[in-house]
Amino acid sequence: MNGVELFLLGRTLMKIGEAAMPEPEGGERHGGSVRSVLIVASDVAAHPGSAVGEIAARTGLPQSQVSTSVARLKEAGAVVTAPDPADRRRLLVRQAPELSARVAEVRATTIEDALATALADSTPEDRKEVADALEVLARHLSPHSSARVRTRDTATRG
Repeated sequence: MNGVELFLLGRTLMKIGEAAMPEPEGGERHGGSVRSVLIVASDVAAHPGSAVGEIAARTGLPQSQVSTSVARLKEAGAVVTAPDPADRRRLLVRQAPELSARVAEVRATTIEDALATALADSTPEDRKEVADALEVLARHLSPHSSARVRTRDTATRG
């Protein structure tokens, strides 16, 4: 496998992951992508008490996308915001102290249906093999792994 193939596989996996996300109650769609919301949620978990601008700088997302994602996460009860004591114009974002119903729903949803749809032409044994391979990848490639790659990538460009 080369870098292009890995990149395209990553895109396919992201699309399967997005398809696995349960729709919000009432089926209403919000602004912003699932991808952006998950990137922001992951960054907030790793860096509690960050301002939107700091999240944007770390994630590489535009500040407007981060703001939209924070609004969605706040509406879902996943994060809370508070004024920055050092600069009252800024809001600091952190995970909500209690698990919201929406967060619990998202965490409880499996990828089985989305994976079955993506692998519609495969056998049940093939689908299990892919699911098992994804479990192995998840154990070895955590979100911290991508942060190390991003840091290395930034250092080599700098």
